[in-house]
Amino acid sequence: MSNHTPTTHEQTTDHSEDVIEAVAHKMSYMLPIAGAILIFLLAFIAVKVA
Repeated sequence: MSNHTPTTHEQTTDHSEDVIEAVAHKMSYMLPIAGAILIFLLAFIAVKVA
């Protein structure tokens, strides 16, 4: 049978790291890299079309 004893909030939380904080910490590296790749691809397309 199932256990019907109530649990408190402190017993159910694991205090895991926030996903937004993990991504925001890496954005200072990823944003310039993504921008450089985008500029390279746009320049490549412009040369190919011209």
